[in-house]
Amino acid sequence: MKITRKIVAIGGGELKTLETADIDKRIIELTGKTRPKALFIPTASGDAEGYVETFEACYGQDFGCQTRVLKLIQNPPAFEKMSALVLDSDLIYVGGGNTYSMMKIWRRLKLDTVLAEAASRGIVLSGLSAGAICWFKYGHSDSRSFSENVAWDYIRVSGLGFINAVYCPHYHHERREDSFSKMIAKRGGIGIACDNNAAIEIVGDHYRVLTSTPNAKAYKLFKRKGRAIVTELPQDSEYIPLSDLLSRK
Repeated sequence: MKITRKIVAIGGGELKTLETADIDKRIIELTGKTRPKALFIPTASGDAEGYVETFEACYGQDFGCQTRVLKLIQNPPAFEKMSALVLDSDLIYVGGGNTYSMMKIWRRLKLDTVLAEAASRGIVLSGLSAGAICWFKYGHSDSRSFSENVAWDYIRVSGLGFINAVYCPHYHHERREDSFSKMIAKRGGIGIACDNNAAIEIVGDHYRVLTSTPNAKAYKLFKRKGRAIVTELPQDSEYIPLSDLLSRK
């Protein structure tokens, strides 16, 4: 039996105030279970306790999931224990923050290999901002803003590569349009940009755009004749072949 890959990458929004609730409910629905085991990975925020509490309140109390947390900053669990926790989950939600730092920690602890196994088993992979970038080959990241240096710029960071594209969160909310266009024009690749409260849902070889507020949108960017072409992605309820999203047209 072929296992279907399931990924929901959210551009941004306030989990605490349930801004992304419609998208979160779809993430839970994708598990096919009424009380799924929802694993929160808050590495990008430095395992911020407030973020953990927010996730437990939203996914646990509000949405009825069985929540658990994987903390990796201080005293990370042994590989076997970490692997067992991840692979026993029905959905994984990765929080926002410093993508570059998060990926470095994941690779050092070999969590990247465990998440690849989770993907192959059809465990729902989801997250917001850094937690959305991580599933793609690259991401448009503000990771340098977390250092003490005053001057910083967006960088391209390497993700897990489950989707061969460059993901940009907070597209209009943080005015990333020009920076992301320049990145695609310079480095190439297919760019996928999501506003806050918008997400890309990928199920098997198909995708669609999810939104939780009326004005949230998603876009595709690709390089043509030395510049980035930007097109708005359709918001139909029907799934569209993923090959359409990842093609230069």
